[in-house]
Amino acid sequence: NQRELASTSTSFNIKLYTTKDSLQLSDPTTVMAHVSDPYIFTSDTLPSDPRFLPPLANGLLGWRVYNNIMHMGGVYNGEGGHCHRADVPCPLAVMMETVDPAKHIYTLDTNTGIFTHTLSSASMTASQSLYSHRFYPNVMVMEVLLVRQVTSEEPVTVTLDSSFTPQSKDIIFESGPDYRGGKHIQGQTTTAEFPGGSCPTVHLIWTPVPPTLTLLPEQTKARWGFILVVANTMDTAQASYDEGLSLMATGNLRPSHEKAWKELWLQSRVEVKGSESLCKALIGCMFYLLSAFPSIHDTSTSFGGVSPGGLSNGGDGQDYWGHVFWDQDVWMYPGVALFYPKLARAVLEYRVGTVDGAKDNAQSQGFKGLKFPWESAVSGREVCPEDIYGQQEIHINGDVALAFQHYFYLTEDLSMFTEGRGSEVIFGVADYWVSRVTWHPEEQKYHLLGVMPPDEYYSDVNNSVYTNATVKLSLQFAVELADLLQHPAPKEWQEVAEHIEIPFDPEAQYHPEFDGYKQGQPVKQADTVMLGYPLGMPMSLKVRRNDLEAYEPVTDPKGPAMTWGMFAIGWLELGEAEKAQRLLEKCFKNIQGPFQVWSESSDGSGAVNFLTGMGGFLQAVLFGYTGFRVQKECLAFSPLLPDDICELCVRGVNYLGSQMDWLLRRDEVCIILREKAANTKPHQLQVVLKSSGVKIPLMP
Repeated sequence: NQRELASTSTSFNIKLYTTKDSLQLSDPTTVMAHVSDPYIFTSDTLPSDPRFLPPLANGLLGWRVYNNIMHMGGVYNGEGGHCHRADVPCPLAVMMETVDPAKHIYTLDTNTGIFTHTLSSASMTASQSLYSHRFYPNVMVMEVLLVRQVTSEEPVTVTLDSSFTPQSKDIIFESGPDYRGGKHIQGQTTTAEFPGGSCPTVHLIWTPVPPTLTLLPEQTKARWGFILVVANTMDTAQASYDEGLSLMATGNLRPSHEKAWKELWLQSRVEVKGSESLCKALIGCMFYLLSAFPSIHDTSTSFGGVSPGGLSNGGDGQDYWGHVFWDQDVWMYPGVALFYPKLARAVLEYRVGTVDGAKDNAQSQGFKGLKFPWESAVSGREVCPEDIYGQQEIHINGDVALAFQHYFYLTEDLSMFTEGRGSEVIFGVADYWVSRVTWHPEEQKYHLLGVMPPDEYYSDVNNSVYTNATVKLSLQFAVELADLLQHPAPKEWQEVAEHIEIPFDPEAQYHPEFDGYKQGQPVKQADTVMLGYPLGMPMSLKVRRNDLEAYEPVTDPKGPAMTWGMFAIGWLELGEAEKAQRLLEKCFKNIQGPFQVWSESSDGSGAVNFLTGMGGFLQAVLFGYTGFRVQKECLAFSPLLPDDICELCVRGVNYLGSQMDWLLRRDEVCIILREKAANTKPHQLQVVLKSSGVKIPLMP
């Protein structure tokens, strides 16, 4: 049961601490009075573009503050390529105003996931707080607090300006009977995702919001609470509303939400010293990514995956319609999986839930096994509005398989592949590849013809080097998993894995993006450079450098935000931290406004709350600065920090059931192994310095 944390680097000292020494790492939950809390984003004005208002989500419900539209995970309207997240009206779309002149402060506290608008005038302070409950996923909350600042016999009033209307272009709502003082509407989407499919039902129950709230002359302060519940059944809606009222009555509604966020943050912190802007960007990335995932206590199987713009976006014609792409499995997943095995498994379970649709996709293309959709909603059938992507951008299969492999090497949780049905995914992908490749006897190689690489500037090309590399990896993992499960693996799996064509130019010593690619042709986004990371394809340092130098100058500077993180990781592998840092700093142009909301493109266009870009950025730090690589036999590390970063703290790394806190400085690595619960049997971990052969046991 012994496993290694292995490093090839020799440029630092290793220090190991017990959990009793954990104060060696500064406690991020304790903020000194003279230091502003980097977890709190504050502004005295709202963004001029409302798309960059902060999203509040909890893995089931998602909403951009003040917007009269919200979304619910798994609730789509429209058939096939017209399928999009169904607009759900939001009764909490309320702006608080006052007649008297007042100072406005808008705050997003990522410690607690609460957005607050504070109005301060000579006579009173009013605060309006909004949050999507982190523990009770069907619940959203608005709270208003009025506090009198001067003694007066006059009442104090604020206006609540609502833009809510109980209608939707996607759902035909009708009013139901009030429930315990709450208004109730219910309805169904108008069009199923595929012919014969079901149309989901949506119930809303909410506390009515009055047009004004008044602090009476005899009151110095008063608080009001408003609950919104959104659910697929009447029973769940009523039970959630009951829970909300009960929590409000006992004063536990907000504390239970804050406790859930605190618990999440205790399991993951990524902070740097030396760059306030980088630290804030990392916190924003983690916050918005975690908001897109369900609670770590959620036992339901209703998680609907993560779309590029998250749950707060994705209506008809915007933000990729709320569909799930490879973005989830390759860009967002790794940074979350490193800390949260349960949330990682939720992503895999989402893909397992779409197996029937993937089987249908493969059959409709004339192939065996599973073909995961380029754009996915609930069923797993292809919902991309343009056929060419669904037909040709088949690297999605390898991307999905890579996430399963990554999870297994991080956790060794074989149950995900047995009763969790993960083996169906891996074996189905392998069968697809075997039926999809073409044998070329003159080269004794298998070719993959007529594909679109991740670089979508090209289509109908042969042997996309990234796609073929994922074919090789996923087939090798299928053989490995079959052996573990004592499942007879078809000999073709190994045969295709060994003989799949991987384009390489021996003269220029680099990997062409596909057959016929000429060096210097423009490239949309990270593609071939991903062979080194995340695919981990063995290659010399010279070839790795040549790939980076070939593609960096021809990559579209206006391309999607996640690209530069992959180049940064490549340069960090080669020991060039400053070059990596310059590329990573390009991403700051994609961070819009005071609330750290990302846009897909640096000019603010494209998808909003672009979680894909955040995931790529986060990986550049989590897997770039640290050198973390999740491998079959070990968690490898080889840290390197740029000059302006003096310290990187990564708390809560979860490897084989053990949680570790890492503190990286320029010339030392400190590792703390957290104490385990009494009922668990984690692997015994040891640090191995490969250059010297030194082995150091890790003890909690």
